[in-house]
Amino acid sequence: MLELATDAEITSDEVRVIPTRIVGEGVGCVEAPRGTLTHHYRTDERGLLTMVNMIVGTTNNHAAITLSIKKAAQSLIRKGVIVTDGILNKVEMAFRLYDPCLSCATHSLPGHMPLIVKVRRADGALVQEFRQDS
Repeated sequence: MLELATDAEITSDEVRVIPTRIVGEGVGCVEAPRGTLTHHYRTDERGLLTMVNMIVGTTNNHAAITLSIKKAAQSLIRKGVIVTDGILNKVEMAFRLYDPCLSCATHSLPGHMPLIVKVRRADGALVQEFRQDS
C-alpha cells in the first residue's frame, strides 16, 4: 500500500484533468471479459457526470442464457426422471457458464440460485414445478 500511496502517477495533480473542450454526451463500446460493454455518459459544463447508463455483457447475453437454461432443462428433465438437486444444479450451470456479472452472480450462489423449473405440456398446461429458491 505504501508503494501505491507514494507512486507519482497515482498522486499526481494530473490524475483528474478538468475538461476544457469535450463536455456533453458520449457513447462507447468495449469488449470486456463478460461480453460487450456499452457505456453512455452525459456531463455538465464542468465535466461532472450527470447521467451514466451501462449495458453490461450479462444483459447482452440474456437471450443466449435463457436459451441455454431451457435447453439444459429440456435435456435433463423428462417423463420418468426424478428431479434431484443435482439435476437442478446442472440446469443452473447453463446460467453460470456465461460468467454473469457480479450483481447477477451474487444472487446466484452455487446451490442457492433462485431457480424455478416449470414442466409444461405441448398445450402449455403446467405438469409439474421444481423449486430451488429457499
